[in-house]
Amino acid sequence: MEHLFEYKGELDALRFSEEEKAAMIRRLAAKPAAARKPRRLWRTVLIAAAVTAVLVVGAGASGVLKSAVEVFAPLFGQDVAQTAVIDKIGRPIGASDTDNGVTITADAIMGDRYNAVIVYTISRDDGTALLPEGVEANALLVGGFGGASLDVMSGSHGSSHFVDETPGDNAIQLVQSISADYPLSGCTATAEFQDLCRWDETAEKPVTLVEGHWKFCFDAVYEDASVTLGGGETFTQDGLTFTVDQITLSPVAIKVDYTVDSEVKWSDASSGREDPSDSLQTQRYLGNVAIVLTKTDGTEVTLSGCGSSLKPESVTVCDKGGVFDMILPLEEIESVSVGGIVYEVTGS
Repeated sequence: MEHLFEYKGELDALRFSEEEKAAMIRRLAAKPAAARKPRRLWRTVLIAAAVTAVLVVGAGASGVLKSAVEVFAPLFGQDVAQTAVIDKIGRPIGASDTDNGVTITADAIMGDRYNAVIVYTISRDDGTALLPEGVEANALLVGGFGGASLDVMSGSHGSSHFVDETPGDNAIQLVQSISADYPLSGCTATAEFQDLCRWDETAEKPVTLVEGHWKFCFDAVYEDASVTLGGGETFTQDGLTFTVDQITLSPVAIKVDYTVDSEVKWSDASSGREDPSDSLQTQRYLGNVAIVLTKTDGTEVTLSGCGSSLKPESVTVCDKGGVFDMILPLEEIESVSVGGIVYEVTGS
């Protein structure tokens, strides 16, 4: 993974003419494309699945790179232990696209085996304020795809939220988290955005602030610092037996895989409507499964409401997890409890 940095000097020297850029875009477009909810971890915006298997010019060719610590520390924690984690597992990206005088840049990425976090900067090239006066970041959304998708051969989900680190300047940040059933590091990511909008609560519809279409690719390369816990332990609740298959824990995320001994049964409710019995089933198989992280200082972090999914078979295969909203160094985590079963972490 360190080869990205070994070639940084050479990549920084690369420059492309408009004709060369156009030729590259035509070649990329010719490649066949495949189509493809956390303690409230992030404000959910529009994220759609779209995958493209392409190789891209390495980070650094697009300009000055921010370090991973510069990008993530203001958002995920700036104490010594947190920045040490970021420095170890995070990687700068630097890929970008420009349209209508606005540039979107993927600044950096970090994650673990099944989760990734990407921070983008959206900036107005002439230095003027990006947002109209009075528009706050929490009212923003992006049309179209609204982030990066990865070429994983599995289902994935995610969320994103905006941060305005310096209100009134020419830039804002977009933080995207992605979770998947298959390993993410080493995948190719395709980021695509269509228009920057704000939500009009009175009209109950999005209003476009900046028109544009931005699309670029980059390699999702970072260091996986996760540990694996559990394997085969069982607990019972709500008339069901749960088997904890595996817990994957890192300083940035958690994923709990478990199996329920019976197949979930859904109602025949019409599309777009949730039958009360379906809501009850969701609670039994997913929502009521308690996940509690205990830190070495005694602090408890409840993760029971994190993102989840299930696959009905003769049994029901489930997973719960997602990205934390701060860095949690593993040496500061004493244990993880799933359904009352306690797994020691410190010293693992």
